Amino acid sequence: MASAAEQLAANLNFSAIGKATELKKRIWFTLAALLVYRLGTYIPLPGINLDAVADLFRQNQSGMLGLFNMFSGGAVGRMAIFALNIMPYISASIIMQLMTAVSPRLEELKKEGEQGRKVINQYTRYGTVLLAVVQAYGISVGLESAGNIVADPGWFFRITTVVTLTGGTVFLMWLGEQITARGIGNGISLIIFAGIVAELPSAVVGMLELGRQGALSTGLILAVIAMAIGVIMMIVFVERAQRRLLVQYPKRQVGNQMFQGDTSHLPLKLNTAGVIPAIFASSILLLPITLANFSGGSGGDWLTTITTLLGRGQPLFLLLYGGGIAFFAFLYTAIVFSPKDTADNLKKNGGFIPGIRPGERTAEYIDYVLTRITVVGAIYLVFVCILPEILIARAAVPFYFGGTSLLIVVSVTMDTVSQVQGHLLAHQYEGMVKRTRLKGRGRRR
Repeated sequence: MASAAEQLAANLNFSAIGKATELKKRIWFTLAALLVYRLGTYIPLPGINLDAVADLFRQNQSGMLGLFNMFSGGAVGRMAIFALNIMPYISASIIMQLMTAVSPRLEELKKEGEQGRKVINQYTRYGTVLLAVVQAYGISVGLESAGNIVADPGWFFRITTVVTLTGGTVFLMWLGEQITARGIGNGISLIIFAGIVAELPSAVVGMLELGRQGALSTGLILAVIAMAIGVIMMIVFVERAQRRLLVQYPKRQVGNQMFQGDTSHLPLKLNTAGVIPAIFASSILLLPITLANFSGGSGGDWLTTITTLLGRGQPLFLLLYGGGIAFFAFLYTAIVFSPKDTADNLKKNGGFIPGIRPGERTAEYIDYVLTRITVVGAIYLVFVCILPEILIARAAVPFYFGGTSLLIVVSVTMDTVSQVQGHLLAHQYEGMVKRTRLKGRGRRR
């Protein structure tokens, strides 16, 4: 475990980063984009009473509303223009991926390559706008019915709220795509990551303040810290774990030359889906209660029942959350990794797994292995996300110490570090090529 962390730290050569001009530009662009996002989480919606919003949030911050606020970087508690955050986009992505698995037309688009992916991405954007409009309208109605929050309720407030919140979500969707293309790492994940990390210091201070007031014992605080460290170590270990399948290449003759056979490995990650299942499961649970948490108790008994059953640490919440994580772990793995395509590529290049016939049998074997390691990966995800939720619900510790938030922070950090390393290797390779060319020119002269 220690060696894995030391290796990550050792691979980040800060002097090399200083020499890589393109990498520095990407890093500065990413930081600037995330700064813009953070500023947007402090700009409130027009026409609302911020003090009344703060009181409402303090009364209803348990359950899914607190989780929503965590993902939005505190924008929900401040009812900012980015209160919906990027969750409608994630929900639309889930819907499109499910439809891709059942729609022959979308399946054909997916196989068309870059052009097909552009069409699917455009459909996802349309779905994002539709979901954002529905959720924003629900929030506007809920705010009006919650008491003295809205200064001038009516259709003008509803329309401005829908336009503002939907525009905020569309802007964050665009910002995430720009970070992915021109910055470092996955833009959508980095936006969620930035929101969690930005609110983490205040969560630590709040927990220590509860300890000073006697609401939390010193032993419990130490236990939470130890749990967080243990979860982080487990995440680092499992996210780097792989099941390597031996692949052999036979001898081949090219012209008059005979090339010896070679061996390599096909790496299968224990958790192929990464942090996506936790985010997907959370966004699905957020959809049906967006209105319920802001209705102020005036939406009827069924809204109150939903809010109660989906409270933090409640059996229904844990069951749906754990089941959603396991489901999306298998679904996303099936989407991003195709055993059939992998087997076909091995066969085209002359590679084979010892003892397994190339082609269909190889695809079946890869699927057999992938299914079993995905079971382990899904169990790991459920354990990491659910166990801390139970402890936090029982001890009233801030949500930012939960397994979901730690999983997102650690996974996104590791992914970003890997991408920085990739850019450094590319920079070093380009430098070697340039030096080789200069030496060749000097010799010719």
